[in-house]
Amino acid sequence: MRQHLLLWRHARTAYNALARLQGQIDIPLDEVGHWQARVSAARLAARHRPVRIVASDLSRAVDTAGYLARAVGVPVELDPRLRERAFGEWEGMTGHDIEARWPQEFREWRAGGDPVGVGAETRAEVAARIGEAVRDQVARTTEGGTLVVVSHGSALGSVVADLLGQDPAWRGIVGMHNAHWAELLAAGSADADPAWRLLGYNVGPTDASSDWNAGPDPEPAQEAADDATRDPD
Repeated sequence: MRQHLLLWRHARTAYNALARLQGQIDIPLDEVGHWQARVSAARLAARHRPVRIVASDLSRAVDTAGYLARAVGVPVELDPRLRERAFGEWEGMTGHDIEARWPQEFREWRAGGDPVGVGAETRAEVAARIGEAVRDQVARTTEGGTLVVVSHGSALGSVVADLLGQDPAWRGIVGMHNAHWAELLAAGSADADPAWRLLGYNVGPTDASSDWNAGPDPEPAQEAADDATRDPD
């Protein structure tokens, strides 16, 4: 049987909600993030039966992975190589903050280039680091078994491009939503190019609420209570 790979992005954090660049700062899941991870893990467990779960060692990835681990009875293994892309001096900042201090570098970054002079990893460096980790973990996984890798948005975008034989700077796919995943299947031939086939991308329980990024919809009773106490126009 061919190798099956799921690349799962961690759930929401306060920095995600505020559009701050996290990089390798260790930010925990927020309340909505725990809900996203729980709901997403349940959907994953209903569709797949992973034999291994390997996560970045940053707590937002570890805690996301933990929901799936408890659902399927498979322990979480940690691999620091799966950390998010390092953004150096930009970590913790919003796009507005960065643009104000580094206008030229910000424009180049938004156009697909790499920020220079701020201590950030390049896309090629991230793809090499994450790609090495994913291929190594695949090689350690039972042939035909499903491996779940829990990592981060920018890191996963780079490794999906790498596994599909694209340049690390390729921008042919949108960023992955929190607690969503990409599904790939090994091509099945040692000389296949690329070695992986993309079965699904940005897969997740988007029907869980009217706005996934905002969390669960209010209960009808709570909505009615809110309406009753709302000031009239």
